[in-house]
Amino acid sequence: MSPVTTTRSRVQHRVQNVRQLTDTAYVLRIDRNNIEFEPGQYVSLGLVGDINMREYSIYSGVSDEYLEVLVREVQEGYVSKLLKRLEAGDALELEGPFGFFTIDSEAREAGKFLFVATGTGISPFHCFERSYPGLDYRLVHGVRTCAERFDMDMFPRDRYVSCVSREEGGDYRGRVTEYLRENPVDPDTYCYLCGNCDMIYEAFDILTQQGVSPERLFAEVYF
Repeated sequence: MSPVTTTRSRVQHRVQNVRQLTDTAYVLRIDRNNIEFEPGQYVSLGLVGDINMREYSIYSGVSDEYLEVLVREVQEGYVSKLLKRLEAGDALELEGPFGFFTIDSEAREAGKFLFVATGTGISPFHCFERSYPGLDYRLVHGVRTCAERFDMDMFPRDRYVSCVSREEGGDYRGRVTEYLRENPVDPDTYCYLCGNCDMIYEAFDILTQQGVSPERLFAEVYF
């Protein structure tokens, strides 16, 4: 189905499916409609005709025929609850892509990367993994429970570290920032941080103290 342009450059897309991961997290898959994007960018989604939009990092890869986002249903939220109720064939509206949380092609070919995420902040790194075969990275993912290790099997086991704070069963018991303190990074590493602002501020301080220059630190805040 061809995209339909609406007001404010919003384009209609059709839902393919909603895949539930936990009680509060799900993956929304929609028709791609030939959208071009760079891994790490995000889109804004909302119901048709509704002024309320919410920004979500693209979860799927650049070669996938569909577009996916990872959504956490917020108890006090509005858009996340409505998107969860959509069914195959329903329409929604999209704006974008936007954002600069991307990887420079020169660094991508020769650099080493550390990806640090909390919760659904893993989304852009899932996109990186699907889009850039052979990328030299380590992903450190902070979650409260093991169930929140969203689609962890999509990552090579030797590249993914789960930091689970509230129960046993992860690769590390505790917060991602505690893991970073105990496992210093090579100062030449490109470090990408995505998640809540408290984690990002703390991780930024830890990594700079370990010798990583601010020019090699990139952040995307999830509220």
